[in-house]
Amino acid sequence: MYKTIHQYYVYILSNKKNGTLYIGISNNLERRIFEHKYKLVEGFSKKYNLTKLVYFEIFQFVDEAIAREKKLKKWKRQWKINLIEEKNPDWNDLALDWSIDMDSATSAE
Repeated sequence: MYKTIHQYYVYILSNKKNGTLYIGISNNLERRIFEHKYKLVEGFSKKYNLTKLVYFEIFQFVDEAIAREKKLKKWKRQWKINLIEEKNPDWNDLALDWSIDMDSATSAE
């Protein structure tokens, strides 16, 4: 029997180094980042211009991703900054070089 492997992403967006932080979850990171960058969804990230992907983690099971997102949201700000800087000390936009194809970015989840 064929079993599909799913991937879920917990990610952190910012507007600049040590700026405002947004933590989210998605099963299609490229599509979700596209939505943030082009401000296609109303809300916190659009209001504060949070378009830089500064950190993400990959999970196979959605319940693990949801638990991680909830845990990170409860963390102190400095812990989140430390997590980002462990992997991305310059707060580079990890999606900057992504050439997101509009068709694949908006395809069914």
